[in-house]
Amino acid sequence: MAVPRLTVPLVLETRERQADGMGGHRTAWRALGVLHGQMDSGSGRLRGAETGPESVTGWTITLRGFPPGDARRPAPGQRLRMGVRIFRIDAVAEADPLGRHLRIFAQEEHA
Repeated sequence: MAVPRLTVPLVLETRERQADGMGGHRTAWRALGVLHGQMDSGSGRLRGAETGPESVTGWTITLRGFPPGDARRPAPGQRLRMGVRIFRIDAVAEADPLGRHLRIFAQEEHA
């Protein structure tokens, strides 16, 4: 594996439930920190959504490796943000046998 160029700053965010003051809750995203990665686009597709067609692009994002249980290690259900662009994390795997890098499989959705 070639050494990845981890030059793209990405904000790791996690989902939190917050009380809405009326007995329910709402979902909010809390930033956990900035990670730097290398981004490689995959295939795209068009899918039907509630408000009409939506474009979805698959991404493979390479990040520095963190061991399981480390708060800096991304997990499915979290997301990475680059400005207004959001990448929903579907899966995380080690990119090399020593775990020096992680490979993040994510989806970017466009309305």
